[in-house]
Amino acid sequence: MVKPLSFSAFVMNTASHIIHGLWRDEKGQQINFQNIDIWIDLVKKLEAGGFDAIFFADVIGLYGNYKDGWEHHIKAGLQIPSNDPMTILSALAVHTKRIGLAFTAAPLQEPPFNFARRVSTLDHVSNGRTAWNIVTNSQENAYRNFGYETLVAHDERYRWADEYVDVLYKLWEGSWEDEALLQDREKGVYANPAKVHKIHHVGDYYRVEGPHLVAPSPQRTPVLFQAGASTAGRSFGARHAEAIFIVSPNPESAKKLIQETRDLAVKYGRHADDIQFYQGLSFVIGATEEEARKKEAKLDAQIDIDSILAHAGSGIGIDLGHLDLDSPIEDIETEGIQSTLQWLKQSVTGDVSTVRDLLYLRSKANRIVGTPKSIADQLEKWHDAGIDGINVINAIIPDSYEQFITQVLPILRERGLAKPLEQLEEGKTFRHALFGADKLNKRHPATQYRGAFSGE
Repeated sequence: MVKPLSFSAFVMNTASHIIHGLWRDEKGQQINFQNIDIWIDLVKKLEAGGFDAIFFADVIGLYGNYKDGWEHHIKAGLQIPSNDPMTILSALAVHTKRIGLAFTAAPLQEPPFNFARRVSTLDHVSNGRTAWNIVTNSQENAYRNFGYETLVAHDERYRWADEYVDVLYKLWEGSWEDEALLQDREKGVYANPAKVHKIHHVGDYYRVEGPHLVAPSPQRTPVLFQAGASTAGRSFGARHAEAIFIVSPNPESAKKLIQETRDLAVKYGRHADDIQFYQGLSFVIGATEEEARKKEAKLDAQIDIDSILAHAGSGIGIDLGHLDLDSPIEDIETEGIQSTLQWLKQSVTGDVSTVRDLLYLRSKANRIVGTPKSIADQLEKWHDAGIDGINVINAIIPDSYEQFITQVLPILRERGLAKPLEQLEEGKTFRHALFGADKLNKRHPATQYRGAFSGE
């Protein structure tokens, strides 16, 4: 029996997210991204159309310099201005009943005690539909915004993240026992103090006494997402993630990455299928192949090439603003997003990668163009390579998602590659929708803290 794919909408509360410059299109509602009604309308369409999640990216600083400065980012709306995704999701939670609500956050931006409280609150508000995309952040400006002189080294950021999630696991999984909340009106006992515990965490980065201020939410720990193809990033994902976002250039590369990461998960005592993989893809849909290609040409004419290069170059730590498109990008040691360089190497057939190759990777490599049927054919190949879901990248909000919902998803359902709408259940937690259980399974490292503090 074919396992259906899961679908996530990849968005950001900003004007120019991934396919840059399309806020200028007259249909592009993302120009008014600060209007909450746009997002409420979109999430309702996604939920009704069969999407399993809406996933908000986020940044907490400017991208690196482009053409020796940061003025371009402001002029082009390159992920600035942008707003806090958790605040947006709290509004979306009360307008939906089924769809998962995922946000991005890094250890840099908030101490773990308060972050744990905010996440647990959102999980209560959404009745257990919260997911967290764990990032380590590669923007120098972000670190200076939080009092650091410069970017923390790549592998050190993952060691930091390891302790950060460890504190969170103690708070979410260990601080309150299942039977702690009594709410006994007759006896006047709201909670049993013998079953609520301080965690007394002392580490290299944090000292946290506890207890957690929020009673256990429906999932306790949110669904844990992660993205990262470096050695440190993949190791972190194999140990902690329940779902991993990838942007492999082709199904063959995805299959290899997925297998290697699943093998790592087994090495860490988990099962290979404890992790699901979501491939990032964008779509240009036409009634005919010719129409699809015409729509693609129009799209390419609208794309802001400078913003694509500014975004990509910042990720790998290079100002691409003064380089010719055929300039080589040699192997470099970078404290930036090493996954970008990994994907670049996988996608280039020659010996030397160039700026043009990087531009193609970021603007076209993960784009599928064609009729609904031919797009379904391509998605079947990705499915056969082992991916569990598609992280759908938009060019225009809401049109990109409306077209995918009305034209592609019905064909995928006919092939068993998307869940029938009647099988999508309300009232379930997001983890239950993905894995059939509300709480983390016992193989996850967070669960070691269940009952760990009861003898304090």
